[in-house]
Amino acid sequence: MRIGYLTGTYPRATDTFIQREVFTLRDLGVEVRTFSVRRPSASQLVGEEQRQERDRTTYLLPPQLPQLLTAHLGLLLKNPRRYLGGLKLTVQTRQPGLRGLLYQLVYFIEAGLLAHHLQREQIEHLHNHLGDSSCTVAMLAAHLGDRPYSFTLHGPYIFYEPYRWRLDTKIERAKFVVCISHFCRSQAMYFAPFPSWIKLHIIHCGVDPDQFQPVHHNKPGSNLLYVGRLSAAKGLPILLNSLAQLQGDYPDLRLTVVGDGEDRQLLEQFARQRGVSDRVLFVGYQSQTEVRAAMAQTDVFVLPSFAEGVPVSLMEAMAAGVPVVTTRIAGISELVDDGINGYLVSPGDSDALTAKIAQLLDNPTVRAEFGAAGRQKVIAEFNLAQEVDRLHEVLVESFNRTKSV
Repeated sequence: MRIGYLTGTYPRATDTFIQREVFTLRDLGVEVRTFSVRRPSASQLVGEEQRQERDRTTYLLPPQLPQLLTAHLGLLLKNPRRYLGGLKLTVQTRQPGLRGLLYQLVYFIEAGLLAHHLQREQIEHLHNHLGDSSCTVAMLAAHLGDRPYSFTLHGPYIFYEPYRWRLDTKIERAKFVVCISHFCRSQAMYFAPFPSWIKLHIIHCGVDPDQFQPVHHNKPGSNLLYVGRLSAAKGLPILLNSLAQLQGDYPDLRLTVVGDGEDRQLLEQFARQRGVSDRVLFVGYQSQTEVRAAMAQTDVFVLPSFAEGVPVSLMEAMAAGVPVVTTRIAGISELVDDGINGYLVSPGDSDALTAKIAQLLDNPTVRAEFGAAGRQKVIAEFNLAQEVDRLHEVLVESFNRTKSV
């Protein structure tokens, strides 16, 4: 089986779950060719894994005019009806207004180039991660290249603008859709036509538990860890407020912040305003090896986000035997069992977040119990090998069904 994987920007420090999925499919004997609309910035290439994937990925942008003309002219001459049908689909699924139409035409141009690659490299199935612009390109490319396609639906942002991104049409035209949680599938069911519900498969993102050595908790804690995008929407100001509340009772308390993003400067400034800048270490993007090393030095992992799917960073912390404090939103409760392997608090509730962090810092026995339970939850339900096996089964079933038609 030769399949193509498409994302908007690949590889990035923030999408290691896609890279792991690709690697594991290859280990199962699937030939996976990776495509990306844009190249990642140098700051995203934090490890050798990313650099190797960059070198073997085909990028659609920036386009070369001769290549674009060859691709689109070839598609038009080979099957004019299909090509014009692709243009019709492009217009039908455009966003409102002139700007929406112009963006959609850009997606069509990119899709023609991708379809040319799919045909030239004899790729039999196209899979896309995320449901927004790259999925539009995938849907159009699949039509132009006469290939089946599927996509992984993460959320939560796509569910804020499902009609803008024509989620209903994308699901209807896809061979199957991977939903990363029950919550994700329920939202897809809300927007998708009822006959398409059968296409929606729950397959989790996952981690390899064997990559993480469980942390031993045998003394009061002092080290907190956050891993994720540096955005106010991730609840980091709430965490910094909690840190300010805790510092009087915990003189050795430290917070390591792994990641980068649009609000880094504002967050660093806010840490200074709250008087905790000397307790917060902003380390930027880190390689997978460096993230695992940070987990090994952590007493409590904190993710106070306002919007998530099912965060892989939480899975990694739990695989490392680190108890977590996070928010009761979207699919998180499918991973974190409140009072068993971590604590769930209401988003934006700084006092509740502070109290739960303090409970874990004070009690190494509870941290050890939560950590052990969290690792078992990941092994049982969010194990990378197990979840990719399920994805492989769905791919093979779809592939065989397509061949038999």
